[in-house]
This record gives sequence, structure tokens and C-alpha cells, in this order.
Amino acid sequence: MGGKQDEDEAYGKPAKYDPSFRGPIKNRGCTDVICCVIFLLFILGYIVVGIVAWVYGDPRQVLYPRNSTGAYCGMGENKDKPYVLYFNVFSCIVASNIITVAQNGLQCPTPQVCVSSCPKDPWAVQSSEFSLTVGEVFYKENRNFCLPGVPWNMTVRQSLQQEFCPSFLLPSTPALGRCFPLSNTNFTLPEFPWISNTTIAQGISGILDSLNARDITVKIFEDFAQSWYWILVALGVALVLSLLFILLLRLVAGPLVLVLILGVLGVLAYGIYHCWEEYRVLRDKGASISQLGFTTNLSAYQSVQETWLAAVIVLAVLEGILLLLLIFLRQRIRIAIALLKEASKAVGQMMSTMFYPLVTFVLLVICIAYWAMTALYLATSGQPQYIYWVSNVSAPGCENVPVNTSCDPLDQSMNYSCPGLMCTFQGYSSTGLVQRSLFNLQIYGVLGLFWTLNWVLALGQCVLAGAFASFYWAFHKPRDIPTFPLSSAFIRTLRYHTGSLAFGALILTIVQIARIILEYIDHKLRGAQNPMARCIMCCFKCCLWCLEKFIKFLNRNAYIMIAIYGKNFCVSAKNAFMLLMRNIVRVVVLDKVTDLLLFFGKLLVVGGVGVLSFFFFSGRIQGLGKDFESPHLNYYWLPIMTSILGAYVIASGFFSVFGMCVDTLFLCFLEDLERNDGSLDRPYYMSKDLLKILGKKNQAPPGDRKRKK
Repeated sequence: MGGKQDEDEAYGKPAKYDPSFRGPIKNRGCTDVICCVIFLLFILGYIVVGIVAWVYGDPRQVLYPRNSTGAYCGMGENKDKPYVLYFNVFSCIVASNIITVAQNGLQCPTPQVCVSSCPKDPWAVQSSEFSLTVGEVFYKENRNFCLPGVPWNMTVRQSLQQEFCPSFLLPSTPALGRCFPLSNTNFTLPEFPWISNTTIAQGISGILDSLNARDITVKIFEDFAQSWYWILVALGVALVLSLLFILLLRLVAGPLVLVLILGVLGVLAYGIYHCWEEYRVLRDKGASISQLGFTTNLSAYQSVQETWLAAVIVLAVLEGILLLLLIFLRQRIRIAIALLKEASKAVGQMMSTMFYPLVTFVLLVICIAYWAMTALYLATSGQPQYIYWVSNVSAPGCENVPVNTSCDPLDQSMNYSCPGLMCTFQGYSSTGLVQRSLFNLQIYGVLGLFWTLNWVLALGQCVLAGAFASFYWAFHKPRDIPTFPLSSAFIRTLRYHTGSLAFGALILTIVQIARIILEYIDHKLRGAQNPMARCIMCCFKCCLWCLEKFIKFLNRNAYIMIAIYGKNFCVSAKNAFMLLMRNIVRVVVLDKVTDLLLFFGKLLVVGGVGVLSFFFFSGRIQGLGKDFESPHLNYYWLPIMTSILGAYVIASGFFSVFGMCVDTLFLCFLEDLERNDGSLDRPYYMSKDLLKILGKKNQAPPGDRKRKK
């Protein structure tokens, strides 16, 4: 007795009876005010960062193409010219790799001009046209692809040498606002001494391989356009299946858990049988590890008897441990099943809680969208910088050209006779105050992203905990349940506990950012690390992963205690941890039974929707009539994968609510056991099924008589 009492004292004293306690406390005060002020100031600073980014940033630099003068195509004076044409598109590949080109806004070291439409037919300047004027060769033939301001009477030879006009045109199609040659172009360019030529086939192939085939993108959009309403139907089926699964748990939770446990035992038993058969066959053949020796080829160990004998021993031990747990923990498994049934009833009484994940989803989208737009504006906050560039600095007339020095693309009076000299885009300036602080502002934005995301998730957990706790602590169900439990919990949480949620979210954010930094360091040093350093790095990553999981678990239960008692984060986390440690066996059993059941539910929903989508979109379901025929698709797996992913998201949202309900009712159940004794003055709030399993009874059973005031 003394040892048991000392053990209980080590994890705090059990909760004492409080005659004024009637569930989630309504008369409460603000908690963690300092953290609330810090969080609000941080959000204010986050807004200021967004305003600064909006003032100094210009996302048009990424969204819209630009010509050689730096003007945007499709805007302003080029409003009717939304596409950019590269004079020598192959220089995009010859001069640099495609990743560098993409990072510079798809700018290439070749003149670019805004055009109203891309060329339709192949064309090249002939040698007989060199002496003609630009007006005769280009303007009269409706080839309006020269740089703005090129005079009508300039000779073609001079315009080509100075790269004022293109020497050839290829049939092109617009992609990302740029004119890219068609892949089936079969056209040979004439040779010009001032053009770094390459074969058309090689150039086009490189472009399409680097930027991906546009046809695939078009086909994907066509498939979504043809099947979007059937995808919505599949998502509706997933929603209905998830809801039915949760609501029917009050009827089938016991048999379903039993079937799942027997299924796990059956799988282990079959594994033991299979491994034993493999061991027996190899034993008869005399295949031993002594004959194989040590090898790095792990698959070779499948052909020796010792491998399968070890597998038999491991699986047999697991089978034995699971059977012993079922025998000695059967009472706690029954309690877990009863709590699952009670959670199903709670969800049925408060159906609005099932759709609260939509609120969380909207808030998460707002946080991510704000961060993405702020990061985009910050990344484009500098002014574009241009430098002189020429493909061949040793060409006649190019000896004195100041290559790589700054220039003005709007200044057409370049006093150099160097052929092919251009003023090309280099990057964005980093001389301003905002630009010098760009890295720090981006770090601030990342911290804001993680903190706000974790705060939104914490808000959802605390609100749901408050709603479900009001269900458990209602003495006469459903009469004593508040009229609007979810909205009341939402207002109460925002009004009093914003600081506590921010405190817990900040702790989790610090650990997550530490993991990201560690992953970044590991990625940068991966090639230079020795085995010992890699082992140490792996240990650090594993420790941070475990720490993150523990903090998420602790925060979740702390938010439940905050929702019920209205105390600050540290006190709530301590009380929740002590309460769970005093009932650690029940915690483990309930957690594993719930995980097993929810995993089966997700498997049922996602698998059912996936199978149904496969048979429908692949055309294997016949005789449904013309209105229910499967659409003709280029890639029928695309709507299938979209339906499966959507079904998983929906099932995860519904089951996260159910999991929060189970955890909340479980903590309330443990508090109920410590606070009350079933007497007339201190009756239990738990259901009759739980009372029966525990062998307890109320002198005033819930629903039979009013509790004595």
C-alpha cells in the first residue's frame, strides 16, 4: 500500500472533489497574457513585413515576361502583345543551363521582343535579301518581330549584325507567356557568321525536355475539365463513408475492435507458419549461414535457415506478448471500447463538430497564402539590373566593350561596333534597405508561417476539447448539454486563451525549425561527411523527431485541460501529464486501440473510394446509362489519384475530430474517477456501460434523478 501511495505521489495528487465544478469553467480569466502580447506584436510585425513587401515588391517580374528593354509583355504599352519572342531561342541552352535561366525569369542572352502572336510558319533571311531594307523584308510581309524603333530604311544586313531583327522564325506555340518552337519542326537554318548556330532538333528537344512538354499539361487540364464533377461525387462518397463509420461505432465498436485484434493475431500466426516452412525447407537442404559468410548483399540472407529461424522466434515472441496483453488487459480494452462508443454518441449529439475542420482548413489556407504572397513580393523587391553581354568578345570591334558592366536597356545609342552586343538582364539589386534585410525578412516570414499554422491547429484542438468536455460533464444527457457548445468553446478560447495557444505553438515551432535547420545542414554536408558524422547527425535528427512527437502529445492534452479548467499552459500541461502518468496503462491501451480503429477507418474510406474510382474512370462499370458514362480521358489514373488523395484528406479531417473527442472524454473519465465516488453527493458522470465495466454504480444514476445541489 505504501509503495502504491508513494508512486501516486510521484505523479501528483489525485484531483479532489469540487462541489462547484460543472464541466468547462465559464468564469475564467485570461491566461499567459505576456505570451499573448508577444504573439499579437509578432502578428503586427508580420503584417508590417507584408506591407513592406507589397510596397517594394513587384511580382510582375516573375508572372509576366519582359522584352530586352525591361518592359513587361501584356501590360501598359504592350497590352496587346502578351508573348515574348526570342530571336535565337537556342542560346537559352547554349549559354547556360535551364535552371539558371528559369531563376532569372526565363531570360536568355538573346534579344527578346513582345509580340501579339507567335510565328506560325518557318522562315529565314536569304542571302539575296541582305541588301534590302527592313521595311521591305519584315514590315511589308507583316513580320512585326523586330525591336521597337528599328527604322524602315535600315538594311537587313545591318539589322542582323546588330541583332535588331531575327534572322529566322520557327513555328512556335505560347507556353508560360513565351514562344517556344514546336517539337515537330523540320527546318534547316542558313549559316550566318554572326549567329552561334545549333541544330533545330537538338535545341527544341532540350527546351521541351527542360520545361516539360506542354501537351501533357494541356491533357491534364482537359482530364480535370472532363471529370471534375465525378471527382466531387467521389469526395462526397468519402464524406458520407467517414461520417457513417464514426456514427456507427456506437453499435459496432466492440465487434470491430475484436475483428481487428484477431486479424493482427492471424497475420502474425501466418507469418510464423510461413517462416517455419521456409526454415524447414532450407534446413533440409543444409543451407547455413556458415556457408554464406559475411556479405553486404542482404537479399542473400534469405537463402539461409538462420534468417527464417530468427524471424520465427521474433514473430512468436510478438504473438505471445500480444496474447498476454489481451488476457491481462482485457478490462482496459473494454474501457477503451466503451469510450469509443461514448465518443460516437458525443459526435452524434454535436454534428457541427464534424465540419469544424473546414474552419481550420480555411485558416490554414489563409496563413499559407499570406506567407507565399509575402515571400513572392520580398523576392522581387529589388530593381532589375542589366549588363553588357556578347557571345564572342574576341570578335572584331569587341575588344574595348565593357562586358559585365551595367547598362540601360532603354538606351539604344550604344557607341560600339561590336556585333551581337546586348544589354541583358542580370538580376535584382540588393542595395536598398529592404534588399539588404531580405534574408532576415524571409526568416521572419518562415517563423510566422510555422507559428501561425501551429496556432491555428491548437485553436481547433482547444475548441473541440471544450465542446466535447461539455458533453461529458453534462449530468443529464442530452438535456444539460449547452445549446451551442462549439461556438461557445470557440469564443471562450479566443477570448481567454490566445496566449496559452501561442505559447504551446511557439514551443512546437522552435523544435520544427530546429529540425529544418538540421535537415539543411545534413543536405549541405552530405558529400563531405564520414560515417561517424553521419551517425551523429542521424541521432540528432531522431532525437528532434521524438521531441516533436512528445511536444505534440503534451500540447494536445494541455489544450484539453485549458478548455476545461481555464488555467495557463504550463499548469495545464503539468496537470495533464501527471494525470496520464497516474493512468499510464490505460493511456497506452486506449491510444493503440484508437489508432488501430482509425487506421482501419481510413483504409476503409480511402480504399473504397479508390476501388470505386478505378472501376468507374477505367470504364469497367458498364450499363449505367448515358448520363453516368465514364468520361473519355487521356490519363484515367489522374482523377483516380485525385479522388484517393481527397478521400484521405476528408477521412483525416473527420477522424481527427473523433480522435480529439476520444482523448477529451478519456481525460474527463480519469478526472471523474478521481473526483467522484458514486455517492448521492458525488455521483459519476460516466455512462452506464463504463460504470458496469468498472463494477461501480451511482446512487443517483445520470438521467434518473437530479443531482443534489
